[in-house]
Amino acid sequence: MLRETMTYDWFTVAWLTGLIALAVSKSLYAHRFSDFMSVLGNSRYLKIYSRDQKFIDGFDSLFFLNFVIAISIFIYITVSLFTEFKGFELNLFLKILFGVSILNLSKILFERLIGSLFEIDKIIDNYLFQKTTYKNFTGLILLPLNCFIIYALEPSKTIIYSIIGLLFAINFVGFVISFKNHQKVLLSNVFYFILYLCALEIGPYLILAKLIIDFNA
Repeated sequence: MLRETMTYDWFTVAWLTGLIALAVSKSLYAHRFSDFMSVLGNSRYLKIYSRDQKFIDGFDSLFFLNFVIAISIFIYITVSLFTEFKGFELNLFLKILFGVSILNLSKILFERLIGSLFEIDKIIDNYLFQKTTYKNFTGLILLPLNCFIIYALEPSKTIIYSIIGLLFAINFVGFVISFKNHQKVLLSNVFYFILYLCALEIGPYLILAKLIIDFNA
């Protein structure tokens, strides 16, 4: 079983790093942090902070750090549960962490490049802000869930599927809100929208999943 064979030292270091990033964010951006916590309930956060976007934002950077750590821990636990691989290998965890980081950063930079080339910077920036916001919220939710999986619960496929469903629901809400905010543009270019979904939203994650599976084959 996962809890019987896995050492928790490196998970603890990674988990605490994510927690510290959120604590620093709350300390430096207390008001924004408070608004962010209610992002699923209303669009106040998106309306206020989308107007003052920066290429490198301190608040989003700290949350992004927690996101890549939290999602990497969850992926590692999932891989361990669904394959014959047991125990903890720092090398594999760092590869997952690196892969998740590069994948997300590359997507953001490439999407900004597309926005610049087609002169739709404002639309792309607003869309990326909304998408990043819900990803960051996903990382916030995963922080305590990872803690329970590692230290309190016996990991099972049911628990993993339930968490995946929850994360999908959160990001689906973000997708629907983004679609509603830009539906006129998207519906008038539906072919390019579908192409975008396949190439930049679905494809990269399928590639990452295949690389992880092949690594453990």
